[in-house]
Amino acid sequence: MSTQPEPTAQQIDQRVFDLFDEYCHGFIDRREFLRRAAAITVGGVSALAMAQALMPRYVQAQTISFTDERIKANYVTYDSPGGNSGQMRGYLVQPSGSGPFPAVLVIHENRGLNPYIEDVARRAAVEGFLALAPDGLAPAGGYPGNDDDGRTLQRELDQAKLRQDMLNSARFLKAHALSSGKLGAVGFCWGGGIVNFLAVEMGEALQAGVPFYGAAPASDAVSRIRAAMLVQSAEKDPRINAMWPQYEAALRANNVRFERHLYPGTGHGFHNNSTPRYDEAAAKLAWERTVTFFKAHLG
Repeated sequence: MSTQPEPTAQQIDQRVFDLFDEYCHGFIDRREFLRRAAAITVGGVSALAMAQALMPRYVQAQTISFTDERIKANYVTYDSPGGNSGQMRGYLVQPSGSGPFPAVLVIHENRGLNPYIEDVARRAAVEGFLALAPDGLAPAGGYPGNDDDGRTLQRELDQAKLRQDMLNSARFLKAHALSSGKLGAVGFCWGGGIVNFLAVEMGEALQAGVPFYGAAPASDAVSRIRAAMLVQSAEKDPRINAMWPQYEAALRANNVRFERHLYPGTGHGFHNNSTPRYDEAAAKLAWERTVTFFKAHLG
């Protein structure tokens, strides 16, 4: 019996990508996503297979093994006063050597610390950074092993306390014995918005921020940013891109050091290599720019 290959990104109808974006942001659940995708026809054929192909494939997406000799990875717990439980857990990855190392906080999407984000933390460590990927779901028992349940758990948390947990994670990493004291933050989707939040809240304590397709902060808060900012944007991301003109104007008005890159033809989530939303060329270039930016500002 022959099986049909899964659709590639180029073969997936844009309407399915749009539905997937709604699903990823919690506007519809998995069942509704698949139901509405099944109602779409392309060439007389249901787009359900396209929808199913967009579900993450984390095993295939790993690029740096947790046993890689260039790094040492382990899970750590630390205090988080004012957070959802008073304690946090994160994935700490250090480069080989004795340090100290410039530090980078790696912030997950709206579903907790999944394998993709852990892999990004390992990628950062391979480049010479002490990386911490906090699990915002730690107070709820941690990432549950699948994104659907993770998204539900994260939505049910107290959001202000969750942001405090991320702020406490940044402070923990900056003060870590292996940290040089120079701190950067990179985040994706929800995590991109948290990078902007940290830039506002931490002022001079954060040296560099790289939000990937993240929500912009309030314009009247931008004056508090002291970090250099590298804004990574997808071309086909209307909700996030609609925030950019005001954010850009506020950055310029407050003399914040920034640069922005818009990646042609890409959609929200293009850096995540576990789904067909992934754009290999854009993701590679964006990550190279991120590493170069951190090396320039963190030493």
